[in-house]
Amino acid sequence: QVQLVESGGGLVQAGGSLRLSCAHSGSIFSINPMGWYRQAPGKQRELVAAIFRGGVTNYADSVKGRFTISRDNAKNMVYLRMNSLKPEDTAVYYCNAVLGNLYAKYDYWGQGTQVTVSS
Repeated sequence: QVQLVESGGGLVQAGGSLRLSCAHSGSIFSINPMGWYRQAPGKQRELVAAIFRGGVTNYADSVKGRFTISRDNAKNMVYLRMNSLKPEDTAVYYCNAVLGNLYAKYDYWGQGTQVTVSS
């Protein structure tokens, strides 16, 4: 089955950078969309960035110009480079994969990695 494992979170000062990594295994291929979500205390989980077949990407307005999602299909890895971090970026970040077809889609999630940005 599908497994996703995030790493790279930590404590960083405002204005700093981090790179998150997601190692995946199972039936995930380059055609499957993948993304990063985050959830702050007391808030709903929200989409941060997604990457699709052909390298097409999508970002939340709040992170555009600061975050970059990428993937290395040969290594079964997805990354999120985060620059110019702000305290409001503090959250648990989750790796996500979508599998399925035209008629049914299924979301898979990692356990998350904590990102804390101090002011």
